[in-house]
Amino acid sequence: MSATIAPFGAWVSPVSVELMTAATVGLGSIAVDGRSLYWLEARPAEAGRTVLCRRGPDGRIDELTPAPVNVGSRVHEYGGGAYAVVDGVIVYSERKDGGVWLVEGAAPPHRIPTPEGCRYADFEFDLPRRRVLAVREDHRSRPPTDPKASIVALPLDPSGNESVLVEGPDFLSSPRLSPKGERLAWIAWDHPDMPWDGTRLYVAELGPDGGLGPARLIAGETPEAIVQPAWSPDACLYFCSDRTGWWNLYALRDGAVTPLAPVEAEIGGPHWVFRQRFYDFLPDGRAIVAIVRGGIRTAALIAEGKIGPLDLGQVQECPQPLGDGLAYIATPPTAPPAVVVAETVAGAAPRVVRAAAPAVLSPEAISLGQAIEFASRGGVSHAFWYPPKNAEFEGPHGALPPLIVLSHGGPTSMTTNHFNLNVQWWTSRGFGVVDVNYGGSTGFGRPYRRLLDGQWGVVDVEDCSAAARYLVERGLVDGARLAIRGGSAGGFTTLAALTSSTLFRAGASLYGVADLMLLAQDTHKFESRYLDRLIGPLPERQALYAERSPIHHIDRLACPVIFFQGEDDKTVPPNQAETMVAAMKARRLPVAYYLFEGEGHGFRKAETLRRVLELELDFYGRAFDFVAPGLSERVAIANMSA
Repeated sequence: MSATIAPFGAWVSPVSVELMTAATVGLGSIAVDGRSLYWLEARPAEAGRTVLCRRGPDGRIDELTPAPVNVGSRVHEYGGGAYAVVDGVIVYSERKDGGVWLVEGAAPPHRIPTPEGCRYADFEFDLPRRRVLAVREDHRSRPPTDPKASIVALPLDPSGNESVLVEGPDFLSSPRLSPKGERLAWIAWDHPDMPWDGTRLYVAELGPDGGLGPARLIAGETPEAIVQPAWSPDACLYFCSDRTGWWNLYALRDGAVTPLAPVEAEIGGPHWVFRQRFYDFLPDGRAIVAIVRGGIRTAALIAEGKIGPLDLGQVQECPQPLGDGLAYIATPPTAPPAVVVAETVAGAAPRVVRAAAPAVLSPEAISLGQAIEFASRGGVSHAFWYPPKNAEFEGPHGALPPLIVLSHGGPTSMTTNHFNLNVQWWTSRGFGVVDVNYGGSTGFGRPYRRLLDGQWGVVDVEDCSAAARYLVERGLVDGARLAIRGGSAGGFTTLAALTSSTLFRAGASLYGVADLMLLAQDTHKFESRYLDRLIGPLPERQALYAERSPIHHIDRLACPVIFFQGEDDKTVPPNQAETMVAAMKARRLPVAYYLFEGEGHGFRKAETLRRVLELELDFYGRAFDFVAPGLSERVAIANMSA
């Protein structure tokens, strides 16, 4: 049967709103405990709550935290490390109020007494002492923008008291006990550094009473970004560091720090959330790692100073040993992410335990992300190009598709080409998509990451624009129908691009930054000095903050913009979007604004996700003159005729 001819953007897609919301879950934070496998599921269909699940040795899957429990942490606002499990004992943080809960044996879950106004994450069990260690963020007495960081011990028995083990630095993470519990390792850093600029690794002895002795600095005297300290079964301390310009794996042996297998690739990454896993240990002593090359993360083995690939495909994080095999979240380009189990390390065909979404697209119907490189001020920049693809439709003869340029958040982050329904939503409707790893992205070494120092709003904008021009020049997309979209820092890049050139004809900002001074004055502690490196220190560079802020360049806007914002966003508060929207309305520029109650920084609820998808699609239809079929809601754009 021949394909139906229809305008690009107006194709009927099998990627429905229902699939993108009710039928889809987010998968993350896997953990192995004996023969059991644990993970977290973020469920849009349940008001965005996150559920702790377990697959037992018999293959049965249980939901351990029934509604309305919402597992999560808001330490550093981004959280992570919201649960831990050892010998069947589970501790987790409740996102709503920061409470810490214990699940032990057949007893019902009970809340560990903690002070009101404190948040906890990055749990580490110390079962012989009947306690669990955690990073605590204390909001009780300090200004809301400056909570105090500590590493504390929480008692597992009702008669115990919480005690502080480490405090002083602006930030703390990764408390890790040696196998016999006699030593503790942790990471610290201070303003104005972010954890990918410079952190310090410490070790201290634990006394018989569980108190901590004097701390010894192991690494970080010279700035290096250290992540994931961990003890091997034989009590050797390992960690990842970018001291050579690439995050690699190191071991502390006989008082000296030794690289395991130096490689020009990333074994490590930016510490946005707690409890990230970049490596683990197999029972035979070999190290298994997650390694990033060219924006793609796969698994590898390190043995005797050599590194070799594992045939597991793309992975979300480092696989973990489970029996004689491995457990991990697979992120292939051709299917939704899935929790999988491989019976052997050598890569016997893995079994899917839980998929993030139904496989509604055949492999032939999936638009695969093709790595592209293009010239930039840093030499070469990187992106993934997704052409429009739908087996049942094709565009009119001689026409070219519109392009959506994706600018990822962070900005110290990266994008990869694993299967993403958010991309297929667009490509299956006739859009081309280019997902840009602009200068400043991780995954390409420290020098590439440093390209954004002092250049946020310049290098990222130039690279997003260059990626679009690259595709236009090759005749792959319509140069008159270019859109750019992004969330958070990607929203800033979007707005900066729209107010610095006329290349793009439409833009979408999701909880994006419009005023850099507002961001510097009204954000949370973790990112409160982030702009010192991305823009410059205040007050010395205040004029540059104004120059880079899209809010001050509304006069340069020449296209419609849509804004989506969470009412409870503490990272980029609603005043960012609202000042921009008000200024655009005052100048009678086409603008749409949607504020979502109960949403924070990143949308979780199915109803919110549904509305954003449909409203943004209709918005591009209005901007690029096509009518998207099957929409249940039409966008309202001020100052734009029907």
